[in-house]
Amino acid sequence: MIMPRKGGKEAHDEMHKANPNLKVIFMSGYTADAIHESFGLIARVPFLSKPFGPSSLARKVREVLDTQ
Repeated sequence: MIMPRKGGKEAHDEMHKANPNLKVIFMSGYTADAIHESFGLIARVPFLSKPFGPSSLARKVREVLDTQ
């Protein structure tokens, strides 16, 4: 979510503008509540808290791919 030139929310907004059907998963060491509050994300944005294991990542990716 924190990058040298751009934040995660800004990167997401730019990518979504270029491709509204793009599916993303936000990942952060901060809690989901803190991220949603700080970045103004809506609750339905897919999110994984770090650290997470391969099975958690696989489940979240499958969940996101299966949604419309």
